[in-house]
Amino acid sequence: MQPVYYEDFIEIKNKIWSMLDNAIKDRSSPFRIPVFICGNQDDFDGRIVVLRKSNQSNNLVQYHSDIRSNKIAKLKNNKNASMLFYDKEEKIQVRLKVECIINHDNDITKESWLKTGHMSRKCYLVNNGPGTESFSPTSGLKPELDNFEFTMEQSEAGYKNFTVIQCKIKSIEWLYLAAKGHRRARFDFENNKEHWLVP
Repeated sequence: MQPVYYEDFIEIKNKIWSMLDNAIKDRSSPFRIPVFICGNQDDFDGRIVVLRKSNQSNNLVQYHSDIRSNKIAKLKNNKNASMLFYDKEEKIQVRLKVECIINHDNDITKESWLKTGHMSRKCYLVNNGPGTESFSPTSGLKPELDNFEFTMEQSEAGYKNFTVIQCKIKSIEWLYLAAKGHRRARFDFENNKEHWLVP
């Protein structure tokens, strides 16, 4: 028996958003850690990010970053990017084309920072930005910070590096792998169009 979303645009969108919403709460969800791809004509780069928010009413997803990360410079040059999600058990792949907004030291980052726990704040306390070359293997943290020997108050120093990347979804491409026959569809939000595609 095929699922309700097998050949129904509305049900497909419902399924996609339920998977994105669930990924925010469920740390084991495959959709929690998509591949984010950005860059310029001759310098595309992909990395895993952690999904922190999904908002269907605004066609938006977001994740956190360090303002010193090299992807920030790439996004300042080209705000267009893509995100790739895959759930092996569900046999569903989702590809998003997005336009990125970099938030730094504003109301959006303040709200997200308040919800960021002690363990996660550690990432923003490194002395040098992510990707900085080092003479030896390193976490980038001072020894006194490396084993969570810092208070929430001390962790506030990381806020200056904390960034929220909002990804406004321009289109979604969905692929469902099924023994009876794969199904593929595209949802173009810029032109408000839906299409079936050959898988």
